[in-house]
Amino acid sequence: MGEPTQPRQRILSGMRPTGRLHLGNLVGALWNWRMLQDTYDCFFMIADYHALMSDYEKPAGIAPSAREVLIDFISCGLDPERSVIFRQSDVPEHAELHLILSCYTPISWLERNPTYKEQLQQLTAKDIRNYAFLGYPVLQASDIVIYKANLVPVGEDQLPHLELTREVVRRFNALVGREVLVEPQAKLTASPRLLGTDRRKMSKSYGNQIDVADDPDTIRKKVMSMITDPLRIRRGDPGHPEDCNVCQYFKIFCPADQETVTDKCRHAKWGCTDCKKYLAEILIAFLAEPRDKRAELEAHPERLKEILADGAGKAQAVARATLEEVKGLTGLGQMFND
Repeated sequence: MGEPTQPRQRILSGMRPTGRLHLGNLVGALWNWRMLQDTYDCFFMIADYHALMSDYEKPAGIAPSAREVLIDFISCGLDPERSVIFRQSDVPEHAELHLILSCYTPISWLERNPTYKEQLQQLTAKDIRNYAFLGYPVLQASDIVIYKANLVPVGEDQLPHLELTREVVRRFNALVGREVLVEPQAKLTASPRLLGTDRRKMSKSYGNQIDVADDPDTIRKKVMSMITDPLRIRRGDPGHPEDCNVCQYFKIFCPADQETVTDKCRHAKWGCTDCKKYLAEILIAFLAEPRDKRAELEAHPERLKEILADGAGKAQAVARATLEEVKGLTGLGQMFND
């Protein structure tokens, strides 16, 4: 007889539905998620509760954005046959566990959260001084622990967020006297650094993103607007590819051409316009497969409904079991000995 098969470790991750996903989301998360499906028990969530926390004044866009994110998930390689893909609000156990864990989370832990302070400064167009936004780390913790996820894929800049989840788990387990919730570990992921067309962080709020779903003409227009080498004034001037945002894209999306592009830039064998035209065609070809998959999914919306329903069913079965354990340890829902 062979060795018994070890159960796979479980991973939970997700994205807020704030519109179509862009190339920064693709290289920063989706590429990695797609590979994780082969070796882990993966749960991938469309975090619409989290979207409501900041977009509650204009919630009409949340549902269509969730649909766009679902299509992008599938078209970029997430497989509903190998992963559980679901919408957060379809599993109400998240919200119930959030309420329970909020009883165990000191306010001071939330007030010291650096991300909360940063968001208050950055999202000046939205009123996020609400109870939900202050407490979003507790919902985030609930999202993770309700599936008893062992690992959460994060970059180093996200480690403080995960540490708060770990603190909540430790405090809860200590107070109920049992290791019922799993303390998740970080699965550090090295992601390429991809800036937006204006050399700032790629973000829909800046309007500097290239979306996975953009058509060829839109891609050409956006790429031609990209800021290139700030030190190169004239076409005949030697370029500085290490400082050029466009050249960095070749490193990620067409590494085989990187040396050629670098040489042409550094020795002024072509101008920035030539470089951008070439990059646009590279991206168009690169995104052809996701674009075709998107078109197929949009033509069969019933398939999207099936994926969400199936994902919600699988996610809820796991979430409900964890919630029942938690309620049994907190005096909730059990008046009689059954």
